[in-house]
Amino acid sequence: MNLLKTTWLAVMLMLFTSLAQAADLTIEITRGSDRATPIAIVPLADGEDLPQDIAQIVSDDLERSGYFEPLERRAMFELPSSSEEVLYGDWRALDVRYLVVGRISRDGDDYRIRYELMDISGERQMLGETVTSGGQGLRDAAHYISDQVFEAITDIRGAFSTRIAYVTSSGIGDDTQYALHVSDADGRNSQQILSSDEPIMSPAWSPDGGKLAYVSFETERPAIYIQDLASGRRVRATSFEGLNSAPAWSPDGRRLAMSLSKDGQPDIYLMDIGSRDVRRVTNNSSIDTEPAWSPDGRSLLFTSDRSGGPQIYRLDLGSGEAERLTFTGNYNARARFAPDGEAIFLIHRGNRGFQVARQDLESGRLVALTEIGHAESPSVAPNGTMVIFATQQGGSGVLGGISADGRASFRLPAAQGDVREPAWSPFLN
Repeated sequence: MNLLKTTWLAVMLMLFTSLAQAADLTIEITRGSDRATPIAIVPLADGEDLPQDIAQIVSDDLERSGYFEPLERRAMFELPSSSEEVLYGDWRALDVRYLVVGRISRDGDDYRIRYELMDISGERQMLGETVTSGGQGLRDAAHYISDQVFEAITDIRGAFSTRIAYVTSSGIGDDTQYALHVSDADGRNSQQILSSDEPIMSPAWSPDGGKLAYVSFETERPAIYIQDLASGRRVRATSFEGLNSAPAWSPDGRRLAMSLSKDGQPDIYLMDIGSRDVRRVTNNSSIDTEPAWSPDGRSLLFTSDRSGGPQIYRLDLGSGEAERLTFTGNYNARARFAPDGEAIFLIHRGNRGFQVARQDLESGRLVALTEIGHAESPSVAPNGTMVIFATQQGGSGVLGGISADGRASFRLPAAQGDVREPAWSPFLN
């Protein structure tokens, strides 16, 4: 291993935790919410022979959010397929507040899915829509239905049709292989975007969801690449002497924030994507890394050890002033803004080890969300309702997730290997 790679890994060890090998997993709700709204998702009529169980996908999506508690199918008295067949009193007896019913039919090579959302207490239809999908797009159709149901009830845009990226490693020593994957937000339909026998790190989505920036060591030194997901075409954005790390897109997609050590210790820089010009925005003798943009693009979060250990700072890009945000404990790193800009999610070392935490920016109050102590790399859903992260379970690296209030947690399936650094996409339309 060359000196530069050794230095890079030493920096990462100071700021992050490590994970063990990963395994394929099914979606598993590991902790439910005691405030979840009861809902029933009735199996679609005429949907028994479909390649995908659309109602089950919708049910899993809604449960994973932490907002809903779907009724088990075995507890359903009846299986209506339209609003006309709904007996509201029966569903009230089951303490169901909302009901989704529907039917699927063939239309040539396509499927027509008719679904309705019913308010049981108000005895009224809230949604009624027909969705057309090809056989390969049934999961997408199910996620779309989940989004519509979620928004109709909560007034929050659903994020089930988004995607996630993550890195895996497999093998030992010189035989280690690395891969960059993209999957649906529920971990399904995983596709390998890049493979390499050198480390891949820090995937970051462009604001339009069409590109990924990431760090690759494929030339024996870290460089930041930008890859178009539709065409597979990629360009090398930076390859300065020293460290090139932690790319983060600005909200307008015109700049990348990153950590570079080309002028000495790692500091935060901004790169204009069009011209490739870079501008240094922190200048400190400590390690400054892991930048993350505020939703309005006026400030950056970053991790620095300038106070003696990793803590979160916020840099005002107008004034150039950096303000320390975290004071609870001696280790806080990898912060990301909530979409509304009112809170941050980060990795906090508490009594149970490295945990995903949320800190309110106005009060400064920090709350650990996860119970397990091996969390790293939190990434927030674009609607702010869920956070995914890498962790380990039974000695295996897994993709974990938790609702933003910490009341519901889950695991997601992932490609085989040591799973690291998940990144949640923005809304895709």
